[in-house]
Amino acid sequence: MNLQETVLMQMRDLILRGEFGPGQRLAEQQLAQRLGASRTPVRAALVTLEQECLVQTSESGGYQVRQFTPREVADAIAVRGHLEGMAARLVAEHGVSRQLQLDLQSCLDEGDRLLNTKKLTHEIYAEYAAMNDRFHDGILQASGNSALIRAVALNNKLPFAPASATLPMLSTHVQDHDWMRYAHRQHHMLLEALKRGEGARSQALAIEHTEVAQINMRAALAQRAQSAPQLPAIRLVVGG
Repeated sequence: MNLQETVLMQMRDLILRGEFGPGQRLAEQQLAQRLGASRTPVRAALVTLEQECLVQTSESGGYQVRQFTPREVADAIAVRGHLEGMAARLVAEHGVSRQLQLDLQSCLDEGDRLLNTKKLTHEIYAEYAAMNDRFHDGILQASGNSALIRAVALNNKLPFAPASATLPMLSTHVQDHDWMRYAHRQHHMLLEALKRGEGARSQALAIEHTEVAQINMRAALAQRAQSAPQLPAIRLVVGG
């Protein structure tokens, strides 16, 4: 397990739950102590969070939490859905190579194994996120469309736009675990559509897949408002 991925996931979750408010400075040493990690994975996670526009550099140096709106997040996820839908359609129309099929099936098998547990730990959650990234990127790269690949990379620099930045919030709630299983079932359906060369269905499934992220975003914001009504109604999500 990559410690950096685990730290990154934990920091996203802390921002989502309002533990760090907009404009709050994020000190590496304090974060490392809170997460029980060294400063190295914390520093690397902060760099990634800056690339995802969740934090920004402060005038005094270091990083601070960036403020953004639910609309920004929803728009970014919607754009990702249509871009990934185009990629899926292209892959289905071009034909799925033997290697791509093996790679995607390996992701599905790993996801099945990780979700076959009663409780999602930070480690399992981070492993699933890494698998999810490989699955989505595998289809995107196989599209063979360099302009499309660049467009996704650009969109991924928006708040919570990347696929694994929008996984259901880590919790003990059965409903959240069910959403994870539902999203992964969509992965299975998408691979089957790709193998059958069903371009329109593959595109529709990829777009529909991002609706899980939208639903989880709205749920996370609602939970945040209920648990911390004194905080500004900010920006965060978790979905697939």
